[in-house]
Amino acid sequence: MYEFKLPDLGEGVHEGEILKWHVTAGAAIQEDDPLVDVETDKAAITIPSPRTGTIVSVTGNVGDTILVGDVVVVIDDGTKSDMVTASVAQDAEVSRVEVLSSTQAVARDTKPNGDGRSLVAATPAASWGRVVAAPATRRLAREMRIDIQLVPPTGPGGRVTPEDVKRFTDQPDTPSGIIEPDTAVEEPQEPAEVERAAPSSHAIPFLDLEPLPDFTQWGPVEKEPLRSIRRKVAHKMVTSMVLVPHVAHMDEVDVTALEELRRGEKERRAGQPGGKMTLLSFVIKTVTAGLKTAPVFNASLDPFGEEIIYKKFYNIGVAADTERGLVVPVIRDTDEKSILQVSAEIEEAAAKAREGTLSVEDLRGGTFTITNIGPLGGTGMIPTINYPEVAILAMGRVQEKPVVVDGEIVVRKMLPLTLAFDHRIADGAEAARFVSDIVRRLSDPNALLIET
Repeated sequence: MYEFKLPDLGEGVHEGEILKWHVTAGAAIQEDDPLVDVETDKAAITIPSPRTGTIVSVTGNVGDTILVGDVVVVIDDGTKSDMVTASVAQDAEVSRVEVLSSTQAVARDTKPNGDGRSLVAATPAASWGRVVAAPATRRLAREMRIDIQLVPPTGPGGRVTPEDVKRFTDQPDTPSGIIEPDTAVEEPQEPAEVERAAPSSHAIPFLDLEPLPDFTQWGPVEKEPLRSIRRKVAHKMVTSMVLVPHVAHMDEVDVTALEELRRGEKERRAGQPGGKMTLLSFVIKTVTAGLKTAPVFNASLDPFGEEIIYKKFYNIGVAADTERGLVVPVIRDTDEKSILQVSAEIEEAAAKAREGTLSVEDLRGGTFTITNIGPLGGTGMIPTINYPEVAILAMGRVQEKPVVVDGEIVVRKMLPLTLAFDHRIADGAEAARFVSDIVRRLSDPNALLIET
């Protein structure tokens, strides 16, 4: 018998939602045949069978969540039970996982444990509830018999690193963090100790989340679990809005001449790659040119190293609405591509997003994000920064408006723009200059084509 456990999928992923079973108990299966589709907060993947044999049992139903290390299936492969070797072999299985679709993600979400541990201020990792750590780090802690909840994190985003675990054993006052064999982990501190402990640097003053009221006392309700992509979006938005001081700068641009050029080229190139020639492709090239003169908006702020990281490459993320939630495929090296090439890649990314076939690589490495709500309506919006980026540009709907040109009132096509930026590394004057640069190029197709 072979007990196959959910392998370490990397990137901080430690659980997945079952989307589809390809097998049932009693079915024969060959090695590398599809076993189960699992959706993590980063991608939907098909996990292949590690052995040839007969399925003895499967774990969980569609919609259930399974953790890394949980037994997924038991396979009768004609051998004796090899649970120990199965757990060792998981890393070899990861390389055979086929990525089917993906979502944007940067950090694993945390869950409050609800047992009062968040009050233990002397242990930063515990102050947030569930510890953020890679499966390999958790495995190391188990092997060293250390309660990972008590290990102070030093990694990005409050993540516990392997070095943190090793360092924890060298501290003289950490015996309560060592898990003795066959003994339960006791509470890390007595109440008196908690009162004497210094406040955690990770805590947010006055933030005290209270349980929701029982809404059923006022009427019927329906509940839906917050899973996979939707949960990751929720986590990223909270991270961005809590950590980053947002400021929004708004402006309008006259795209009358640009729209005339775009529509003419669209008709002329109909059916060709990139022939749809959406306004977004022109905006991407314009933004890329602007980022070269305003590099602070193509950067990230490292809160641990206290330094600004200026990126010398230009990968523009494009926010896309899908049935499973918000995803941000990345158009790479936009400074080296023509408007037509960018247009073709937008079409390809949009098709993948609709079909759910975006890979993890399609979503990684972005330096700046653009979101376009114009096709859905609305005169504008204030977007949330795609952390750890420092700025995002929102496009509204192009509308015909009366404007004054050379002292006369004329009807022009106006595009509303909103730049949300991180006020920790940029000020309003820099944002105004950056947006004005974008407005200037978009309003003058000649300048746009020559300068980009």
